Amino acid sequence: MPHPHVLLSAAVSLDGRLDDTGPERLLLSGPADFDRVDEVRADSDAILVGAGTLRADNPRLLVNSAERRAARVAAGRPAYPLKVTVSGTGDLDPAANFWSTGGEKVVYTTDEGAVTAAEALHGLGVDVVPVGPGLDWRAVLTHLHDVRGVRRLMVEGGGRVHTQLLQQGLADELQLALAPLVVGQPHAPKLFGDGEYPGGPRSRLWLIETRPVGDVVLMRYVPTAPGTGPVPSAADHRWLALACELAAECPPSRTAFSVGAVVVAADGTELARGYSRESDPVSHAEEAALAKIAPDDPRLTAATVYSSLEPCARRASRPAPCARLILDAGVRRVVTAWREPDTFVAAADGNGLLAAEGADVVVLPEHESAAKAPNRHLNRG
Repeated sequence: MPHPHVLLSAAVSLDGRLDDTGPERLLLSGPADFDRVDEVRADSDAILVGAGTLRADNPRLLVNSAERRAARVAAGRPAYPLKVTVSGTGDLDPAANFWSTGGEKVVYTTDEGAVTAAEALHGLGVDVVPVGPGLDWRAVLTHLHDVRGVRRLMVEGGGRVHTQLLQQGLADELQLALAPLVVGQPHAPKLFGDGEYPGGPRSRLWLIETRPVGDVVLMRYVPTAPGTGPVPSAADHRWLALACELAAECPPSRTAFSVGAVVVAADGTELARGYSRESDPVSHAEEAALAKIAPDDPRLTAATVYSSLEPCARRASRPAPCARLILDAGVRRVVTAWREPDTFVAAADGNGLLAAEGADVVVLPEHESAAKAPNRHLNRG
């Protein structure tokens, strides 16, 4: 199901701590970075924090700039973003600043926690949403997207929430403000906890921006590690978007689709990319990409192929269709945006061929319009 763009936002010390162990909140950022955060909040549809952060910090989570609030209203949006918290138990303090300031609020909790939260917050106009016997992050994000219309979600903590979203492959972007100090306390809260993360310990995030903001350094990263099995990750969307962009590089044709493809290792390393008719007039995108990788590359068995169009199951120009080439390469995971229409081949079912031989096929229809764009001249499908 579609999810909002999930942005994790945090300020950390040089040794990766969110706070110290003292009774007062350690302010890691300065005025310039606080203003930057206010701008990010104003650009967001919703701001989320965990219940632990509400208890520890008692935040208001407001857009403080009157000009930014006015700009939101002028654009037809509420003055303040939706405020969201998650709680497994529903044990929430009705006197917290979170409930008495800003605009609408929603609590996501378990079926059992919903009873506790509804009693605690009775009369405050808070929407309490149970998402099952456990706190299911995918259910939370789907509800925010489909019911609340949230397209951009800013997550401001705490460390447990950040950890869970990153570990589950649900974070689209990480914005870190690195403060010029060292906490040095072993029990001070960390940004990320221990455990398994997508792609393993060697997986590297992409650095997409770095700049000074006052005396801190802002660093923006995006995840690269593909999802596993049939469950999509945030990185799957980014890689598939790249495949759709590559389709625009294809030499135009009236007799074949324009398709882009990327092959990505489990740790997020790009192995190869290709597009239709890249190497000769009849080459397909997946074929062009796979041809650039050594057949005995051990990373192929755990790799993901991203293709803007469903890999072909039948073709006249080559002995083997792309679905067969993918399987013969050892790849067992494919992410695509668009099922092949009957424009050139009736009842094409490359996804079915892949699935029949044990491959996981993930279709992300949110990217279908981008995949179709380079093929509009065909006027069919």
